[in-house]
Amino acid sequence: MGTYDVVVVGGGAAGLMCAITAGKRGRRVLVVEGSNKIGKKILMSGGGRCNFTHLHCEPTNFLSSNRRFCISALSRFTPADFVAQVEKHGIAYHEKTAGQLFCDHSSKDILAMLVQECDDAGVSIITHCEISSVTTSHKYQLATNKGRFTCESLVIASGGLSIPKMGASDFGYRLARQFGVRVRDTRAALVPYTFTGDTQALTARLSGVSVRATVVAGNHSFTDDVLFTHRGLSGPAALQSSSYWTVGEKLSLDLMPGVDAGEWLLRAKSEQPKSLLKTVLATLLPRSLVLELEPLWWPDIATRPLATVRDDHLRRIASQLQQWHVKPSGTEGYRTAEVTLGGVDTDALSSKTMECRQQSGLFFVGEVVDVTGQLGGFNFQWAWASGWAAGQEA
Repeated sequence: MGTYDVVVVGGGAAGLMCAITAGKRGRRVLVVEGSNKIGKKILMSGGGRCNFTHLHCEPTNFLSSNRRFCISALSRFTPADFVAQVEKHGIAYHEKTAGQLFCDHSSKDILAMLVQECDDAGVSIITHCEISSVTTSHKYQLATNKGRFTCESLVIASGGLSIPKMGASDFGYRLARQFGVRVRDTRAALVPYTFTGDTQALTARLSGVSVRATVVAGNHSFTDDVLFTHRGLSGPAALQSSSYWTVGEKLSLDLMPGVDAGEWLLRAKSEQPKSLLKTVLATLLPRSLVLELEPLWWPDIATRPLATVRDDHLRRIASQLQQWHVKPSGTEGYRTAEVTLGGVDTDALSSKTMECRQQSGLFFVGEVVDVTGQLGGFNFQWAWASGWAAGQEA
């Protein structure tokens, strides 16, 4: 039987940060990971370059039943704090899209940094470790396929349900319920949309085509690239909006963001009267997309020069281009979702320490908690900050 001060369940970003922080305080720390290696999501993130934080991280970038819960941890362990660690280890990085920081070389650099920090802090790590039961009297007792472990503080950093092929499970939610902690409904977030019927056939024909657009879901809009896929829509703007989309609702797409499409088309008519509509639109939009929209929206004027098209007709087409309403049949689900929305109810936790209010010594950090960031490094910053906060206390 192994006896530790702290056992951290989950060897991802939040779990490793918590383990490092507790270890630096002189605590005897064990990280148990169910899969064959730690940090799998770290390695795959950012196209293999790890979008490890966002410089402009604010509480408004997060979804939660309690939007204020994340403030304490985020304000005490900031993007600058994590960047300082990255620089200490000599990891080269760059700012990509405003505020998003990526490794120059590989996400392996971030994982190697965390492993080195664990080693320096005396943290032990066990992989392929499956937990069969957790009990408690005056200490927590874990029965696993690698033996029995006891600890004073138990930190659940087991993540959510996203990307099950990488070892995602509902362990954290089951354990929370075991100790009487409410778990809010979960669903896939930052996930591609799927369609059926004619819309799906259209996106399939356009598969691989990308366009800059504004996607509106509910009361939230995001302007970035949208990628057509065999099943529907992906790309940053689509992924961002998925966290705010409700099943059954339509999306609105503006294919010419930042442009008054009506005025633009009228100017094109004046300046290029002999041109076809598809010709001028192809200067702003992918030609393949324009050719798909033509039979849908302007078949009657497809072969007519702009000079012969009435102004009100062009304005109607402009409206379609900037308010293209499509209704997803669903999303690709947890299989490809970057994160899980919902999770362990923040009302049950201390926002300062991440400890359960009614279960001493039990902590929840990272994605398993009902705090979900937008795309762009925010979820990693929540992992670092919540892990650090728990590590200060566990």
